[in-house]
Amino acid sequence: MSLERLIDLHDGWQMAEVPEGLDGPALAALPADAWLPAAVPGTAHGALLAAGRIPDPFYGRNEADVRWVGERRWAWRLGFEAGELALKEDLVFEGLDTYCAVWLNGERLLVSDNMFVPQRVDVRERLKPGRNELLLCFEPALARARDVEAVQGKRQLWNGDSARLHVRKAQYHFGWDWGPELIVAGPWRAVRRHGWSARIEDLSMRSELGAGMATLRVEAQLEGEGGRCEFELLDPEGRSVATQAVPTSGRARASATLVVADPRLWWPRGLGGQPLYTLVARVLDGERMLAESRRRVGLRTLRLVQEPVDGEVGSSFHFEVNGQALFAGGANWIPDDNLLERITPARYRERVGQAAAANMNMLRVWGGGIYEHEAFYEACDEQGLLVWQDFMFACGLYPANAAFMSSVRAEAEAAVKRLRHHACLALWCGNNEDYMLAESVGLAGPGVPAERFEARALYEGLLPEVCAALDPDRPYWPGSPFTPADASGQGVKSSDATVGDRHSWEVWHQQMLPYQRYGDVQARFVSEFGMQSHPSLALFESVLPPAERFPESRTVQWHNKAGSAAGPDGHRRLAVYLADNLRVGPTLADHVYATQFVQAEAMRVAYQDFRRRWQRPGARAVGGALVWQLNDCWPVTSWALIDASGAVKPAWHAVRRAMDMLAVAVRLEAGGARLAVMNGAMAPAAVKLQLRVFAMDGQVLAETGVAQEAPPSTCVETVLALPGFDEPVVAEVLALDPRDGRELARDCAWTEPFKFYSLAGARLEIAAEDQVLRLSCDRPVKGLWIRHEGLALNDNFIDLMPGVGRCVASGIALPRSLTATALDLPATTFNLLKGGG
Repeated sequence: MSLERLIDLHDGWQMAEVPEGLDGPALAALPADAWLPAAVPGTAHGALLAAGRIPDPFYGRNEADVRWVGERRWAWRLGFEAGELALKEDLVFEGLDTYCAVWLNGERLLVSDNMFVPQRVDVRERLKPGRNELLLCFEPALARARDVEAVQGKRQLWNGDSARLHVRKAQYHFGWDWGPELIVAGPWRAVRRHGWSARIEDLSMRSELGAGMATLRVEAQLEGEGGRCEFELLDPEGRSVATQAVPTSGRARASATLVVADPRLWWPRGLGGQPLYTLVARVLDGERMLAESRRRVGLRTLRLVQEPVDGEVGSSFHFEVNGQALFAGGANWIPDDNLLERITPARYRERVGQAAAANMNMLRVWGGGIYEHEAFYEACDEQGLLVWQDFMFACGLYPANAAFMSSVRAEAEAAVKRLRHHACLALWCGNNEDYMLAESVGLAGPGVPAERFEARALYEGLLPEVCAALDPDRPYWPGSPFTPADASGQGVKSSDATVGDRHSWEVWHQQMLPYQRYGDVQARFVSEFGMQSHPSLALFESVLPPAERFPESRTVQWHNKAGSAAGPDGHRRLAVYLADNLRVGPTLADHVYATQFVQAEAMRVAYQDFRRRWQRPGARAVGGALVWQLNDCWPVTSWALIDASGAVKPAWHAVRRAMDMLAVAVRLEAGGARLAVMNGAMAPAAVKLQLRVFAMDGQVLAETGVAQEAPPSTCVETVLALPGFDEPVVAEVLALDPRDGRELARDCAWTEPFKFYSLAGARLEIAAEDQVLRLSCDRPVKGLWIRHEGLALNDNFIDLMPGVGRCVASGIALPRSLTATALDLPATTFNLLKGGG
């Protein structure tokens, strides 16, 4: 019996455009000059771009000039040596995007039509001694989808071409309101050759925690030879803490129970550590190991809590880990590139690390993208970010015919089996906004018969059935947003704010409410909300032709995909929010700063107002807030906190401060200031609140304070009386450690709108000492944004008050100079060697 052998087939591929009607052996007869080098994993766009055959799709308006790529057929070929054969030989395709036929030595092996379903084919008898040729042919996805649509009929949707609803492909490839239309094709995940006499098809675990021990019920699905299966659990340091072997001769499954004393629990970030055990299963023949499978697992309990909210109608919607309730503050995640092969494990770790550094504890993998690469979930495991995982359905009325359902079942089973061992995975969710769309066209909602919305067969039938069978200990939620039926069994609109989750788009979309009113559109769990801004100036200019680098240019507008039924209107909505709040200068740099300013202020208000409603146990009125969105897939004006170059926007810092384990918020009210202390820790916090009110010339108009106790995982509020002011003011609250006076948190509230008064004339000083910037001013400074390529400051977009200066640390050696901008203060270069501007 042979040992298991896994060989990546990633090098030496070539790609060619092929005409209609050319298949199988005829593909191999294409002339040599028709073929280009191609990477696997890869896409046709990526191969053409590397060969210089197409321009960068992200530059200017090149997106339109490369649309033809998605309309053609593309063949991929690889020659490889058979070598010594194992008892069993499989070819494994982890992802073929999307309509693909595969041949080996002229014989057709398979036809695939779902990019999310891995394929495995036995080729032991098909491999020839010496050289073998593998051929893949990808059909144009949009054309194929339109063929299906022509038979089954058009269906309603938001974003992209209606035919996308019939094809199991990443839906954002067809264009979205933040992304280009790039309909890529190719072997987007690994292609491998697997030689084996025994293999572990699947390895699963269910755990129970209690009384100082963990009980793990483990099961392996087996193929092939072997006399016994050994299960072992390694602790985070790699030491064996439990083991059991079971005989397997003639069995397709092996199971065992492992018991661990004093288990080390996995926690979301901020509440504890993230120790990861390793579950190992081995197939043995005597003492000889034939196959092995490993899973890194965390030991924890998780519960979705829906219970009454004191003094309010409806019920809560929040998560509890290891018995500890937590406010889930985080973001929605989209694919980090349109060419998925470019997203390396290091890039996944960087993005997830940026979310963690912003004090987030949850990411939602949105349903119009992909079931992400293993590196994403591993990074979330390691850094303590919970994952809300959508199934890949978004903004459409999907079919529920037998063929479609069969494909979705295979897709869902593959996704659940691959991801269910991750400690970070908190919830499976059926779709994104499909119930909202059904309501908008009268197919769902109060008084509407359930059968009118046929995709309920997916979201309330097939998908929960798969999850219950394969991952029964993790909650399933039919959609986002979703509102369960009321006690009478009648449908309830998904916009209901008293139960379930909600997408609060009254700000930006819908009524275009002022962002200052986020508190009016709260919900039990706000799973989407957001405000647009431009990307960084450096990234923007890198994709704008020089003649187009002004705010109203055609290319600037092209890189804003937001729209409505009336057509593209993101630029108009952005202009309204600018006009309502600021006076904006004429340059592109002015507009980049202004849009990022408004986004940051909107996020400060939103996260604070949502988190302020996370009060005592029994009064968890808002259980979480996930901004739309964390990241971008290309250089674009969007709702992202991090642009496509990886640069964080000012809003990232606003979220980081609002989501700190201890945060404060201040709001000016008639006759006073409302102060909130938000404590996310499992221990109580005692702080001294210090409030100062400044005039715009720097004069202190009022000063007061109060001691405040904040119990664990709560928000507490107090109102301090203030005199009335006939002039614009800014109120600054500091939370100080009562023992040593150390600053723990701060926040500022300004008279708004900012456009009605000027903050010009402040004298700003920036000096450097080692890797610390020392900041000071003589009058209030709003939105101080410090820039230099590669500079990573632990705080930025700062409100700076006269008096005691601020210190900001850098993660790298400080440069010789940097640029600083603030509201009504022009961009100024500061020479750090001299300490002045």
